[in-house]
Amino acid sequence: MTNPVFERIEGELGANPVVLFMKGTPVFPQCGFSARVVQILSHVGVPFKGINVLEDGEIREGIKAYANWPTIPQLYVKGEFVGGCDIIMEMFQAGELQELMKEKGVPVSA
Repeated sequence: MTNPVFERIEGELGANPVVLFMKGTPVFPQCGFSARVVQILSHVGVPFKGINVLEDGEIREGIKAYANWPTIPQLYVKGEFVGGCDIIMEMFQAGELQELMKEKGVPVSA
């Protein structure tokens, strides 16, 4: 059985190397956790697509089931779930986020 919401999510993940499912937009985050991840990605200089889950209830609930992760934001790199705000923060502070981007072939400018 196919899940149309999962298919939409996979379409976004396939079309974009780095995807952040977030509350709000990269220009106007609508929660502190989403804003923090946007700030980290911007600091590292990683181009990414932000998907506003507040505009689409199906995606908002679907992404939680897709990753089996209860919270938003959620960061994906090359189709793989990396984590939420706390994990991204810890990875960034340890230099692991920048390493992951390089390993996956995602350009990092910082």
